Amino acid sequence: MEGKAGVNIIQVEFKGEHREYFLNARELDLSEGDYVVVQVERGRDIGKVVRLGEALDRMAKAKPVTQEVLRKVTEEDLAKYREMQRKEEDAWRVCEEKIRERDLKMKLVDVEYQLDGSKITFYFTADERVDFRDLVKDLAGIYKTRIELRQIGVRDEAKRLGGYGSCGRKFCCTTFLQEFEPVTLKMARDQSLSVSPTKISGACGRLMCCLAYERDYYMEVAKQLPKIGAKVVTPYGEAVVTKIDIFAQAVTVEDENKNEMRFTLDQIRKMGLGGRPSRSPRRGGGPCDAQPEAGAEAEGEAEAEAEAEEDAGADARPESGGERSGVEETGESREDGTSEADSR
Repeated sequence: MEGKAGVNIIQVEFKGEHREYFLNARELDLSEGDYVVVQVERGRDIGKVVRLGEALDRMAKAKPVTQEVLRKVTEEDLAKYREMQRKEEDAWRVCEEKIRERDLKMKLVDVEYQLDGSKITFYFTADERVDFRDLVKDLAGIYKTRIELRQIGVRDEAKRLGGYGSCGRKFCCTTFLQEFEPVTLKMARDQSLSVSPTKISGACGRLMCCLAYERDYYMEVAKQLPKIGAKVVTPYGEAVVTKIDIFAQAVTVEDENKNEMRFTLDQIRKMGLGGRPSRSPRRGGGPCDAQPEAGAEAEGEAEAEAEAEEDAGADARPESGGERSGVEETGESREDGTSEADSR
């Protein structure tokens, strides 16, 4: 998509797949893929333009954008950027060594230098709260600049490092997801999916974000279909619902003789009217409709509800809301639970 002068809002992507919106107040002639220098609260940085157009301009009316694009990158900017990347590798090794020396239970994930060298951010994960004040002092003494240690969750770690999911596509969190939404086991059960952790967990070890994508559709269609175990009256007599096929909008029922019948949503609505579906006995006798059933057999609702109450909460918390950070400039650090702490 080619850009043009006069575009007001653009979206810029930084290291770690982090994206932010910026105001093109200088009306630079920008296109997707261009690299720009931007002004942010923490200093100046280089990022890649990933989106622009009228849609972003309309979005900005609801949420004003104040950060600005300063200019397109120059050869000097690129040289400095490459130098910062080299320094990030050195800072990684130094920080890893200090973590081992102080025997801290934390895992270093990434290091990020600001373009102007005004701050270095170290991202890490940890199972428990970590007292990293002495580590901040060590790093501040070595680099003589502002140091920030930011604790992130495992989902944020996957977002920063990137990769491919079991579907063969890049992680959703590195492509289009702006925020992590709560995901629970009940979402899998609502869609009659296996609750095996190996099948519904992502590379981060948490429940896959995509479990939430189709749930609303499942719930909407499920309202129109009888529930598992419900008794229905068919042209052949009373039967019990044994399976639900959400995408085909159909159900399979079983009569007292263990004969299976399949009805679409339209047939359910007009039960007893129009054509009569063929019967498919499970065991012996009578004509058989061999139409395969889509999806797995859903669990009983009472059981699902009870298990959902046990599981709700454990996997429902968003990762990005739990960051801790400490900023060091003179040797003292602050642990206030915010993601952008400032000691000045």
